[in-house]
Amino acid sequence: MKKNGLQETTILPRLRNFRNLAKICNITNPEEVKLTLANLTWKNRTKKQFVSDYTQFLKFLKKTWKPPQYTPEETLPFIPMETEIDQLIASCGNKTATLLQLLKETGMRIGEATKLLWIHIGFQQKTVNITPEKGSNPRILPISDKLIAMLNTFTRNKEHIFIQDIDNLRTTFTNQRNEVAQKLHNERLKQISFKTFRHWKGTMEYHKTKDILHVKYVLGHKRIESTMVYINLEQATFLANTDEWTCKTAKTVEESIQLIEAGFQLVDTMDNLKIYKKRK
Repeated sequence: MKKNGLQETTILPRLRNFRNLAKICNITNPEEVKLTLANLTWKNRTKKQFVSDYTQFLKFLKKTWKPPQYTPEETLPFIPMETEIDQLIASCGNKTATLLQLLKETGMRIGEATKLLWIHIGFQQKTVNITPEKGSNPRILPISDKLIAMLNTFTRNKEHIFIQDIDNLRTTFTNQRNEVAQKLHNERLKQISFKTFRHWKGTMEYHKTKDILHVKYVLGHKRIESTMVYINLEQATFLANTDEWTCKTAKTVEESIQLIEAGFQLVDTMDNLKIYKKRK
């Protein structure tokens, strides 16, 4: 897979599937693998990718098989509520919480986060310079005072901000997430992965701006087709919303900016006041 130019973040999950399957069957026996695969609860999309990878593995062993056919399900990813994301971040350890806050604010991939160096953070400009992976575009995105304060609690004795061992990061996060889910009696939290933050960011950005090109830039997509899914995600996520709104007014430019950054939309101007609204 490395020879074919795949990134480590793509390779590691596939290797994990191989290791898990090797624990329950003879992975060098294609028929045994086929039977075991049929009884697993993996999603069809995962099974289809495994079949492709396993076919290449068999070529390495100078073996062949008649691969099973799996049709991926067309499903939309899970989008949590912002309150759930914030509860999760607040309940995790400092390093994990900082990583999650970064993913929430930027929608970057976990592989992009592990590549971050301290020189990529503009502490004065309040920006982060993202080095892309998986053929994405580079981009510079704004970050909040809250995130900057969290980053400032780290010691800077290494070039990289976070460790490069993604499996280690994922294990630490999963353990903390499951503890929080149990503590808060919210099983939905267990559905949140690193990638969920990217899906949440894309969905929220489209909801606030209705600008698919803006979302494309934020997520670093090369092709607009990759971004179009967030139109459906936004519609599905906010479909059940009621018509209840929170309304606020602004007298100054600074107050208007704060409301816009908080997701409010301008609806009218009256008596030198600007009126904004946001769904509850």
